[in-house]
Amino acid sequence: MTKEINTPPVCDYEGSDYQDKFWKEGGRAYEDGAEVLALKRLLPVGGKHLLELGAGAGRNTPRYQGFERVTLLDYSTTQLQQAIQYLGSDQRYRFVAADVYRLPFAPRAFDAATMIRTLHHLSEPNIAIAQLRECLADNAVFILEFANKRNLKSILRYWLGKQDWSPFTPEAVEFVELNFDFHPASVRKMLTENGFHLDKEISVSFLRAAFFKRVMPLGLMLAKENFLQRGFSWAAISPSIFLRSTAFPQGQEALDMQTEAFFRCPACGHYPLADTPPELKCEQCGQTYEFKDGIYDFRLK
Repeated sequence: MTKEINTPPVCDYEGSDYQDKFWKEGGRAYEDGAEVLALKRLLPVGGKHLLELGAGAGRNTPRYQGFERVTLLDYSTTQLQQAIQYLGSDQRYRFVAADVYRLPFAPRAFDAATMIRTLHHLSEPNIAIAQLRECLADNAVFILEFANKRNLKSILRYWLGKQDWSPFTPEAVEFVELNFDFHPASVRKMLTENGFHLDKEISVSFLRAAFFKRVMPLGLMLAKENFLQRGFSWAAISPSIFLRSTAFPQGQEALDMQTEAFFRCPACGHYPLADTPPELKCEQCGQTYEFKDGIYDFRLK
């Protein structure tokens, strides 16, 4: 059973026009293309079931074509509604509204997971990563992206006296409410302490500055990005970093927990939680969860 936890605050994009304003109208084609390059380097060829944490409107979801099923998780139902419209009626996709600190999945439910542009909204990322490890099978691949505190811009600003906080210290920095930059060493440590083995690290979005977007066409920017990802990821000074890790086997006790169940009750941790739309009810604590308009809603009110 999941231990009782005090749920930290959640960054809620309910009703937000983020997908349109930031991605479609915000001049972010370079950032999107840079992430495509990283994912091509890190994604496994395929698998059975991938969990996409912080899926939003499904921008990255079509890039997981090698998986038989993909579960999109986001706290916002309006973001998931946009994802449904974007992805269509493909039966490979399942849409779940839930708190990343209280994941509604049984142990070993997934053999892969991604968390892209999500960690930077978490004040307690260690809790979320621990929750994720519980629902991953042994040797599952986890691809994590995070906003890098020790990027070149912040280093230069610090040296020039234009920035108070140091990019070299291990603690996260909250530059806007529920928006955090993390030190690479701290993220690596968090993953290893939660049962992951680090496999590969890629620095991403080297040319994010507006200057480069003004003077270079997109194709040239992405060609240079491809070169920089290959040759300079070791420096870890880009604004964004992708890590690929593998879930360490957890021994006989974990094998004994293996089950055909998929859902678990995020309120009390009981599983199996029967998948009985339009309402799922936990037989242990009595909590009920709604399935409506194609979305499972596991948010605790």
